[in-house]
Amino acid sequence: MTAASAPAARLRGPFVLASSSPRRRDLLAQIGLVPDVIVPSGIDETPRPRELPSALARRLARAKAEAVAAAHPGALVLGADSVVAAGRRVLPKAETEAEARACLALLSGRRHRVHAGICAVAPDGRRAERLVTTVVAFRRLSEAEIAGYLATGEWHGKAGGYAIQGRAALFVRFLSGSYSAVVGLPLAETAALLAGLGYPVPWVATNGC
Repeated sequence: MTAASAPAARLRGPFVLASSSPRRRDLLAQIGLVPDVIVPSGIDETPRPRELPSALARRLARAKAEAVAAAHPGALVLGADSVVAAGRRVLPKAETEAEARACLALLSGRRHRVHAGICAVAPDGRRAERLVTTVVAFRRLSEAEIAGYLATGEWHGKAGGYAIQGRAALFVRFLSGSYSAVVGLPLAETAALLAGLGYPVPWVATNGC
């Protein structure tokens, strides 16, 4: 956490979400936060050699926030990234059925981790960031179940080839951590992060995070 330890002044500038994800936008709306502007960062999300999944999530969230903040002075900018990992292996955002099938086959009958990085940059340059890790366990999936899920199309563009808020909820036998982080944004931690920088969040005191 790099935010100032003293209580922050109440921010008045625009709130910018550095993401094109409709899931993150909807999750923010769930807690009464509506970005004034939504701006995809356009950064390269390729993992670095031997980069750990948790470090990747942190780095991308920070890079997204900082890239968009540079183009929007005077705004509070929120960046976020989610990385699905099986051990040290980063699973892709599935773009083809073959990718999604490989992800689901790998996750079948085992635990995996979802690392959610969040980073907020205040108008005065203060920055606060957090990593939230959630453990998810899938039951063993049959070939027919995988084929049936692929037919829904829910997997497209999803990290790990599944959307927990959709029919893939049937696959989850255990979850420890933040459910909303697996969907796309850890809400409790995000609210605390923004409030700690002085942004008005419903029901959350702006006295540090």
